[in-house]
Amino acid sequence: MRRVVTGHDTQGRSVVVSDGTPPRTHHFTGWPGFVSSLAWSTEGSTPVSPSGEDPTDKVETLIPAPGSTRLILLTLPPDSTMARPDFDGPTYGAEQATHSPGLAETFEADGMHLTPTIDYVFVVRGEVYLRLDDGAEARLQAGDVLVQNATHHGWSNRSDEPAELACVLIGATTDR
Repeated sequence: MRRVVTGHDTQGRSVVVSDGTPPRTHHFTGWPGFVSSLAWSTEGSTPVSPSGEDPTDKVETLIPAPGSTRLILLTLPPDSTMARPDFDGPTYGAEQATHSPGLAETFEADGMHLTPTIDYVFVVRGEVYLRLDDGAEARLQAGDVLVQNATHHGWSNRSDEPAELACVLIGATTDR
């Protein structure tokens, strides 16, 4: 996805300071077609950066602290691509550890995971299934939004096309 960031020039006028692919975008070789981008982040009550300075280079974990945020853009290839010869599970796992610090450690073997966050997940293109503990599933299509309250969940793309998601993670405190 394309990311456009605004800021201010020396006269205080609004300007575009960045336009293009988010700098922390990774196209996974272990799972061809899987793409993850950290598009933006905030820390606590971070003030607006007048210059539009990119905070993503300083992010050490994709799990935001309470009150902080992460904007993560994902392209999920069809589940069937995991059965192809070019799927390399160990390489994919190593890439997740490197490019999704904090988040990668939450994943279980079946893809289920839990984070202490409230997530707003927007399906931009395609469709995905949200899987939950009780076996319930919700089919989400382009234009749908999910509000996820620190729930144990997983994703499944059962279609023949990639799905694109925009995920806003808001760090929360939980009683779990």
